[in-house]
Amino acid sequence: MRITVAHSPDSDDAFMFYGFACGAVTAEEFEIDQVLADIESLNRAAFDGTYEVTAVSFHAYAHLFDRYALLPHGASMGDRYGPIVVARPDGPSSLDRATVAIPGELTTAHLALQLFHPGVACRVMPFDAIQPAVVDGSVEAGLLIHEGQLTYRDDGLRCLADLGVWWADRTGGLPLPLGCNVIRRDLGPDTMRAVSRLLRASIAHALENRTDAVAYALDFGRGLDPERTDRFVGMYVNELTLDYGDRGRAAVERLFAEAHDRQLIPRPVPVEFVD
Repeated sequence: MRITVAHSPDSDDAFMFYGFACGAVTAEEFEIDQVLADIESLNRAAFDGTYEVTAVSFHAYAHLFDRYALLPHGASMGDRYGPIVVARPDGPSSLDRATVAIPGELTTAHLALQLFHPGVACRVMPFDAIQPAVVDGSVEAGLLIHEGQLTYRDDGLRCLADLGVWWADRTGGLPLPLGCNVIRRDLGPDTMRAVSRLLRASIAHALENRTDAVAYALDFGRGLDPERTDRFVGMYVNELTLDYGDRGRAAVERLFAEAHDRQLIPRPVPVEFVD
């Protein structure tokens, strides 16, 4: 049976799937293909059920839980760090009248920004175009995900808000849930569980063979040197990635509850996982 696993072309996602890439994790009953696309494209594709397994934003999952189930591993969470809003030194000092470039309406970064500053004006751009656009003044401020969180100072930008820090301060130290791995429900419980075990094994293999897995992830780092690739991978692939645990599950429940209370998502979201 062919299973397509879709994820972002980033060093942290590449690290997670190192077990498959190096051949350490295999299964006779499945043929695993990988597809790489930016997170907003994956969010949109999930509405059509395009891929059996895919990374999506938690924000998008709030609209998808009838079709996809949460896998108990593969989450990206910001533990007192996360998407950041940046501006030039001569740019706005607050978000009150600024327009912020965002990497997609269905990203959790956008959802968190709406919780942080209700009514903020936004403009959608490809995630990798936002930082250059802030630098050249095409946009007043930008919401950075992925490597931009580590490189914005290199371009002379300043941080207006770190949404991971803000979230932790207001929730008693909970991590900010950003991305998750989900699996299509129509595969059936047995297949879902079997695929889930394989994906967990790939993440575990990468964590147990960190040096080799980071070396593999370097090719996906979009300009990050080895030291910062290792740092970035550690930010988003850790014990919360291998298993949500009580903190991770509480964080997801809190995010969905607040988003629903603010009418930013249409329905309450059950936080249930593949066994």
